[in-house]
Amino acid sequence: MAVKIKPSDALFSKCVRERTDYTCERCHKQYDRSSTGLHNSHYHGRANRSTRWDKVNCFSICYSCHIFLGANPYEHTQFVKSLIGEGAHELLLERKNSTTLGKIFAKDDKAGLIAKHYRAELKALQQKRADGETGYIDFQGY
Repeated sequence: MAVKIKPSDALFSKCVRERTDYTCERCHKQYDRSSTGLHNSHYHGRANRSTRWDKVNCFSICYSCHIFLGANPYEHTQFVKSLIGEGAHELLLERKNSTTLGKIFAKDDKAGLIAKHYRAELKALQQKRADGETGYIDFQGY
């Protein structure tokens, strides 16, 4: 069963890709903003609500790298650990396993709070780009 893409998902995905200036975090190829070749890759899948909108759980990955990492779990884990570190990786696993967080986020998503948050974050990221800021620009997670 496919996971439904909601407004919160679409806005969050744009934030993840904008923070890297539409550049693959693995092979470093840059993409045009209109391209569908750059994905928001979830380390722990979207079905897990406790990490679905977690910026530490998601990466800008091109289609080719996404396919490679999906087929190679060990390399995927090593890639994630190289970007976020061992400690953050352990904390992310704890959040993934939190049923309490999942319930809270499901409720907040239904109320539109997550979409509202990421709409504002995307606007702030785009303004920074318009003001000339380049490279990796972090955003506030929900």
